[in-house]
Amino acid sequence: MSITGGLVLYVTLWFLCLFLMLPLGHRSQEDAGEVVPGTPAGAPHDPQLLRKALWATLLATLIFAVIAWVILGDIITRDDMRNFNRPGA
Repeated sequence: MSITGGLVLYVTLWFLCLFLMLPLGHRSQEDAGEVVPGTPAGAPHDPQLLRKALWATLLATLIFAVIAWVILGDIITRDDMRNFNRPGA
């Protein structure tokens, strides 16, 4: 895995983890009873983006470490992927 490939993989994993974290603990402005004029009532009251970004970083780092270990440890190689769906190969 090249440095660029690793960086692209990590950033992709990070954004995926962040988007998975965003709806967790969502409380709308309508639920909180404090709708800011000019915003929809379903907008988040306190999105806690820093906390969710930190959790996304931790989760993405763990997933990246496992994937990097598999790739760099030659546990699954390119030849394995080429022959994955070939019977008897």
